[in-house]
Amino acid sequence: MDKVGGHKEHVHCLISIGKEQTISKIAQLIKGESSFWINKNKLIPYKFSWQDDFWAVSVSESHIERVRKYIDKQEEHHGKKSFDEEVETFMEKYGWNYLSEEKDQLWLKP
Repeated sequence: MDKVGGHKEHVHCLISIGKEQTISKIAQLIKGESSFWINKNKLIPYKFSWQDDFWAVSVSESHIERVRKYIDKQEEHHGKKSFDEEVETFMEKYGWNYLSEEKDQLWLKP
């Protein structure tokens, strides 16, 4: 785990994974361990759980410092642009489409 940050309804993690690891296993571990810790320590007045899906992209080594700064500035960033607006911007920029008509479904690059 290199960097963690987020804003209200989402979190960003910059992670380097080994060749034997999978993105879905790493996501499962992060979600499971963090949910357990949040609930064990009663950090919120209700049972915490993550949504089922996640989004992952690879990052070139030459962009790591830029991604770290992006993660650090989430509060400032989302003061200007909502999470939904950010997702739409990424989708337009990279030509991604939703897998279904429901906006909460995963997207993919055609």
